Amino acid sequence: MLRTITMGSCVSVQGTYVRALPDGKIAVKVGQKVYEGRPIKAAA
Repeated sequence: MLRTITMGSCVSVQGTYVRALPDGKIAVKVGQKVYEGRPIKAAA
């Protein structure tokens, strides 16, 4: 499943969902790299 996260104030990353983290962040994988950030809320 693709998910989008924000890293900082203006950088967003979209990748394959990896796991949820205890602090509310999630991890997504893009290629060989795993990024952690706050998930973007779905639009209505």
